[in-house]
Amino acid sequence: MSERVFRFRLNGTEVEGRAEPRRLLSDYLRDDLGLTGTHVGCEHGICGACTIHLNGRAVRSCLLFACQVDGAEVRTVEGLADARDPLSPLQEAFWEHHGLQCGFCTPGMLMTAAELLETNPDPTEGEIREAISGNLCRCTGYVFIVDAIRAAADKLGARGAERQ
Repeated sequence: MSERVFRFRLNGTEVEGRAEPRRLLSDYLRDDLGLTGTHVGCEHGICGACTIHLNGRAVRSCLLFACQVDGAEVRTVEGLADARDPLSPLQEAFWEHHGLQCGFCTPGMLMTAAELLETNPDPTEGEIREAISGNLCRCTGYVFIVDAIRAAADKLGARGAERQ
């Protein structure tokens, strides 16, 4: 099967890619581009470990073909922090509040939480739990993950108030 050429913006950088039409985006990101932060768990869109942002929306990269991102904006967990800081406020909150244990679900949780906080900067505990309900974690019982997301919302809210 012949490869398709596609162009997209990845974590702020223009990329030209090549892949067979059936190549999954999750495999392309990990194997072809070396972005191993996107984890592959179930390969059926159920666990959420492979969650990325496609045009600002959290999506499962194991359910997309690489060539489907032609013309799109893609952000992976590697793109959460900017060049000045090694960790985003959300990543810092996960670290500070023990929102991870084995770390397998963490990239997907972070990407899901990032979309939540971008669309709802002050979510309730119920809204946080609803947002992450599609991401499976086998270690933490979700308590610390919810605490971390709430702390990130507070930190980001405080930063926004400082700018005003």
